[in-house]
Amino acid sequence: MRDLNKIKNNQCVFLDKEGTFKLEYADSYTGLYFPLGGEAGLKSAVTPSLNGDAKLDQNHFLLEPTSIENLHNNRSSRNFWVLREGMKPWSLTGISVWQQALMEDKVTVEAGILFHKMTREAADGSIKASITSYVPVNDNTEVHMVEITNTDSKDAEYTFVTAAPIYGRSADNLRDHRHVTSLLHRVYVKNGKVIVNPTLSFDERGHQLNDTLYYVTGTDAKGNTASEFFPDTNEFIGEGGSFERPITLIENASGVKEGFTVNGVEAMGGLKFSSVTVKAGETVKYVVLMGLTTDEKEADSVSARYSTFEKAEAGLKEVKEYWKKKINVLYETGDVNFDGFMRWVSFQPEVRRLFGCSFLPHHDYGRGGRGWRDLWQDCLALLIMNPDGVRDMLLSNYEGVRIDGSNATIIGNKLGEFKADRNGITRVWMDHGVWPLITTKLYIDQTGDLNILTKEVPYYKDRQVMRGLAIDNEWDGESLREKDPKGNTYKGTILEHLLIQNLTAFWEVGEHNVLRLRDADWNDALDMAGKRGESVAFSNAYAKNLADIADLLECLHKENVTKVNLLKETSELLKTGDDLYESIQAKNKLLETYCGSVKHHVSGETIEVETLALADTLRKDAEWLREHIRKQEWVKDSIGNGWFNGYYDDNGRALDGERDGRVNMTLTGQVFSVMGGTATKEQVKSIAKAADTYLYDEAAGGYRLNTDFKEIKTDMGRMFGFAFGEKENGAVFSHMTTMFANALYQRGFAKEGYKALGTLYRQSADFNKGHIYPGIPEYFGKGGRGLYHYLTGAASWYMMTVVNQMFGVRGNLGALIFEPKLLKEQFDDEGNASIELTFAKTTFKVNYMNVNKLDFGEYKVKEAVLDGTESLPVDTIKASLCKDKIQKLGKDKVHVIDITLC
Repeated sequence: MRDLNKIKNNQCVFLDKEGTFKLEYADSYTGLYFPLGGEAGLKSAVTPSLNGDAKLDQNHFLLEPTSIENLHNNRSSRNFWVLREGMKPWSLTGISVWQQALMEDKVTVEAGILFHKMTREAADGSIKASITSYVPVNDNTEVHMVEITNTDSKDAEYTFVTAAPIYGRSADNLRDHRHVTSLLHRVYVKNGKVIVNPTLSFDERGHQLNDTLYYVTGTDAKGNTASEFFPDTNEFIGEGGSFERPITLIENASGVKEGFTVNGVEAMGGLKFSSVTVKAGETVKYVVLMGLTTDEKEADSVSARYSTFEKAEAGLKEVKEYWKKKINVLYETGDVNFDGFMRWVSFQPEVRRLFGCSFLPHHDYGRGGRGWRDLWQDCLALLIMNPDGVRDMLLSNYEGVRIDGSNATIIGNKLGEFKADRNGITRVWMDHGVWPLITTKLYIDQTGDLNILTKEVPYYKDRQVMRGLAIDNEWDGESLREKDPKGNTYKGTILEHLLIQNLTAFWEVGEHNVLRLRDADWNDALDMAGKRGESVAFSNAYAKNLADIADLLECLHKENVTKVNLLKETSELLKTGDDLYESIQAKNKLLETYCGSVKHHVSGETIEVETLALADTLRKDAEWLREHIRKQEWVKDSIGNGWFNGYYDDNGRALDGERDGRVNMTLTGQVFSVMGGTATKEQVKSIAKAADTYLYDEAAGGYRLNTDFKEIKTDMGRMFGFAFGEKENGAVFSHMTTMFANALYQRGFAKEGYKALGTLYRQSADFNKGHIYPGIPEYFGKGGRGLYHYLTGAASWYMMTVVNQMFGVRGNLGALIFEPKLLKEQFDDEGNASIELTFAKTTFKVNYMNVNKLDFGEYKVKEAVLDGTESLPVDTIKASLCKDKIQKLGKDKVHVIDITLC
């Protein structure tokens, strides 16, 4: 019988420092899923019962597409069966009517970075099986290593059968011509494989000749393939049968042989192996592959690479080693669960690199790939863990910027490949100009490579002009590069790209003289205020960006870059003056003039601007905007709490504040006022207090994105149509809560920052609350359940905040700074905490020794020693290691930095 008390009070348990964890009775919980994938492109999801799909992209699904609701109601899943004399067929995944009626098997999941092991023990104690699943690094196939143990007291005869329904077409066909597209299937058995080769592909691209084969194959421990096959779904389940009760298995019917073909059917990857006698206590092993390819010979080669259990084990070892190297940050605090949690958070950006923003059960939208915002934010974690190649990636990313400061919104599969919105809908997210600088500045701090600002790259060009408000009817529809009148591709420096992105946003203001919301900002669900909506929240972010660019210009000047070349037309954007700042009409006219001057092409001519003069202009812009927000947007409630208004709706009304006895507050408005330096120190204190009063809900997982407005605001966005506490309407949104923590840390409010991070961690890590595997989800919904797991920008920001702010290990123009903001409770019993990471291709282990066990604000940095011998410069709050010293250190060892706090 199942341990019901254990099920009610269950937790994931970490088994090692690599993040491997175990969860008992895993099939007792709804909505659990785990990602599997590799560099070749196959993306899979598995549940504790091995439900979930596998696909290459939107148009090539190996297994039937599954959304979150399908995980519990879909019968079309991977299944593995054992037939035994005189007994009902036993499913290794539990997907049988007999096992599901009782739910008495014990199921344990053990999983690590991109591998998943499910173990099922029969309730009667007669049989036990485990299935270890992974996707190889460079092969588009799932590998399932099956082990079946006879735990009975007597010998038994086993017949092993796989049953994986092969979908073999586009996700569009799930509802569009499902039956008709099955008529395209050509199914045959060859070389131990059930192969599906559809004649045509019906999808959004039209009717095309198919070029993809889908297959299922397997071998026993000796490398023998199946002796019989079930390639036809209807024949397999039988008249009146189902995937959970296949008549073929009940009757132990014979399958077809090698060479069989059948056309126009729903295909089944059914493999039946020769019966074997298994002694008591003995284990038999099988390897099952489920894959897709464009070449039948390649399928043969892949099959050969995993044709024995030993070869499959070698493939698993390769997977573990490959992904382990991708996560080169190790955390050691007083909480081993936090350290394990951080292992998964650190890996999540890699998962999103593989999956994009689609293709996991909750992420049943879009058609693959990542958006503009995701592209830049995922680089944050890559810069900390794997900076090699990031420079080229950044340069290529900038090729998606338009000359009017907007950008392409769909990212292609290759570097520098961009597309306009695939639906042909012109949209501008006003926050998109914020993220490139944040990522580029981190890159410069990590590497000291200021020279990247002077590198030239082209601009993206399509029919969208005037920041999405007009169409260029002269565009040829083919060239995706901005050109001059002679047809030459124009290239501008990265600095110029940054200036255009941030200054066009700066001048595009609404009736309250803050930046227009346009079609939305970071919060995609604020999408119904395109006429009069304004984002005070991201006005703060742009103000910070302008000041940060000014800082970078001053750094360039110190490197003897005293002048920079800019496109002649940008001189319009460099105007300044109080009269201009205060005039909404003049600002809009200025922006219209600039955008009009580059509507079809650019002049290609450049002007020379003094670096310090340009920095001074940007500082004036930034400080005017900050001061304007301070004066105009500070709101208070009736009991004296104060915070910043975050938005104006399409009727020109402020979202935040107290009206008719009800307080409305948005978290986003506070995050960027704190992070951007708009909020004074006293205002930060007030914001933290107001957020605790109106947004903090520990049971829900932390700080909500907003209060309950109790109305459907069709003058603001679709989010107000969602149930309160779900998605963007008042859920605990991990991304924004993490950025709130980051902002608080940056301003020196470590205790408040840790409160935000800590509640997210505890909600995620407590399985009884979050009901998710280790890692951080997009948000926590009603009841505190984690939703939309793995694919979230929160992971990059969480990791960056922990490394750069909490542990205080961060770059500064290529030097290393150590400025810990750890709380007393984060050190172990001896007062120690450490982090190991790679910086400038050099591995460091940083040990903080809090000898008197003091709290943040009480301890000071007393001493810092490199490799036990060399003292480093310190002041009261930090230590540092200069760029020149780092470059001279050996790359083949771990360099230890011991920092004493007292």
